[in-house]
Amino acid sequence: MTPTEFDACHLWHPYSSLSDPGPTHMIAEAEGVWLIRPDGTRMIDAMSSWWCASHGHRHPVIVAAMEAQLRRMPHVMFGGLTHQPAIDMGRSLTRLLPQGLDRIFFCDSGSVSVEVALKMAVQYQMAMGRGNKTGFATIRGGYHGDSWKAMSVCDPVNGMHGLFRGALSIQNFLPRPPVRFGEAWPDAPDRNGLAGLEALLAAKGNGIAALILEPVVQGAGGMYFYHPEWLRGAKALCAAHDVLLIFDEIATGFGRSGRMFAMDHAGITPDILCLGKALTGGHISLAATVATAHIAAEIGNDAAGVFMHGPTYMANPLACAAGAASLSLLEDGAWRDRVAQIETQMREELEAARNLPGVADIRTLGAIGVIEMKDRVDPRIAHARASRTGIWLRPFGRNIYCMPPFIITPEQLSRVTAEMVSLAAGAS
Repeated sequence: MTPTEFDACHLWHPYSSLSDPGPTHMIAEAEGVWLIRPDGTRMIDAMSSWWCASHGHRHPVIVAAMEAQLRRMPHVMFGGLTHQPAIDMGRSLTRLLPQGLDRIFFCDSGSVSVEVALKMAVQYQMAMGRGNKTGFATIRGGYHGDSWKAMSVCDPVNGMHGLFRGALSIQNFLPRPPVRFGEAWPDAPDRNGLAGLEALLAAKGNGIAALILEPVVQGAGGMYFYHPEWLRGAKALCAAHDVLLIFDEIATGFGRSGRMFAMDHAGITPDILCLGKALTGGHISLAATVATAHIAAEIGNDAAGVFMHGPTYMANPLACAAGAASLSLLEDGAWRDRVAQIETQMREELEAARNLPGVADIRTLGAIGVIEMKDRVDPRIAHARASRTGIWLRPFGRNIYCMPPFIITPEQLSRVTAEMVSLAAGAS
């Protein structure tokens, strides 16, 4: 049995069936923007390997930090112990985050970060004497991970509610904000979408612990960009009803939307923030859930006296070393110009698909480019073309999209956008 035959028979891949696994590409190396096959042929990783490899693969600064840490201490438990990589990374995060978000809980992955945030919200409400506040509100079109509670706040139609009907807890869903990013903001709540949130909180706010959402950019739920002003209104309404505000910036954090964090477009901060993906530049898994000092203090004063969560690999030193190195690459701000250039180039080059009969919309924001089709796109078509075109894309739903590494050159990006337009033409 060849390696690829063994893989197809025994190894589950994300969202796949072992009875019909579909095509996969063997990758032997990754460097910069490139995925390198065993025969030496290369594909541009236009997905940043699911949006995390923002600095490119095998960045020398991050690799050096990991190699040095590996020789000293790859792992030690965080219960009752601490270490310099966690402290260094914590300091880097507090320098980058808006003032007030500075109580950091390190965890394993984005889904776990969301689970931690939801637990924090409920434990905080209990500490405040509001034990009836155990539910959650969110907006449709969202995605917050595949673990159990996180699934319950994903989109109820395109998420996993149908498959796990009866097993998932029922949450409160609002229409997604109707005003798109860049459109004029109407002040009337019935036109800007805030009237629905106001009505929900007035009717059910006494049972809702928190509102969780992806600020400005909804990722896996449809690559939808909405107006930042909605977040400002939502924060005021949540505060009026003692409902916490949780931002999931796992996909958008660390420059992807053109700002350090997507919430920076709105100029507000949540009570709790979820981070992951690009936190280590895509070199190793690590996530964080960050809260305000007030949230942390109240949880520490409740009946338990401690926050009830503690992953085995929490604050793994190797991952923290990678994260501190990755964040150091963002601190000089040079990424801002690179992302702005990527956005401008994608906006110009993707316009070639605007008038194709199957195209519904084209949109860009930061280092995110999307061609939305009128009908679903079969990702296997893009996968089968990748070895020939040298461009790795993974469409989902009706979206042909890219989230390239920030280090991509204009020439490489033109190859990516040309392939996106070609895929759109073939699907039209």
